[in-house]
This record gives sequence, C-alpha cells and structure tokens, in this order.
Amino acid sequence: MMSATKRLSLSLLGLRLSVFLVMLMWTVDKFLRPEHAAGVFANFYAMGEFGASVFVTLGVLELLLLLAFVTGFARRYSYGAVLLLHAGSTLAAWQQYLHPHEGANLLFFTAWPMLAACLALYLLRDADSMTIDGLRASTRKRSE
Repeated sequence: MMSATKRLSLSLLGLRLSVFLVMLMWTVDKFLRPEHAAGVFANFYAMGEFGASVFVTLGVLELLLLLAFVTGFARRYSYGAVLLLHAGSTLAAWQQYLHPHEGANLLFFTAWPMLAACLALYLLRDADSMTIDGLRASTRKRSE
C-alpha cells in the first residue's frame, strides 16, 4: 500500500508536469508564431505591437522559468512566478467569461482549474519532494 506522502508527491508531480506542458505550448508558440503572440498581447493585455525579437526574448525567459518550475528548482520563486503569470493571463481574459457560449470562449474556462493547480503547487511546494532539491534532500537522508 502506498503511503500518503508518496501519493501526495506523485499528485504534485502530475500537477507540475501537466501545468508545464500547457505553459510550454504557449512558450513554443512565441518562437514558432511570434505574430500570434503579438496578437494575444495586443488583444488581452492592451499592449501595442512588438517585434518578433521581443517575443523570442520573452519565450527564452519563459522557457528558463518553466525549466526551473518543472524540475522544482527554487520552488518558492519558480512556482510563485508561474502562479502569477497564469493568474494574470486568466484574469486578462475576463471578457470571454461574460459570454461563455460565443465562439471558442468556453475554452477559456479551462484556465481556472489550471490556476487552482498552480495555487496548490505553490501552497504545497514544501511537500513537493519529487524535485531536484527534494530528491537531493532524500538522497542525503538515506546516505546519513
């Protein structure tokens, strides 16, 4: 029978991997289709058009953050930054929530469970042991 600690660790790992996958797709989009990213920024964040190099730079920074996040490096900061980024994008789409059955607006509601997952990961970050530093700590304990 699996312990509660092991079940929690596996659950947090599953949340982290699934949040990473979704955010990775948005990051890759900045490299492959910077014009799409520019449209998203203009439409949802009321930011003027930026050149492709701005989105490639944002993509690189996002990718570094996501690598820290998925490995559990600097959990307080990487999990917190992912939570804030996703909260910002979720709230920026507020107009889509007012008309859920128009166009593809219903898809925007999928952001809310992901936001809950990001919050859970941040709040339970100290219990997330299947991380770079968590695995290092458990290896140290076993060798002592």
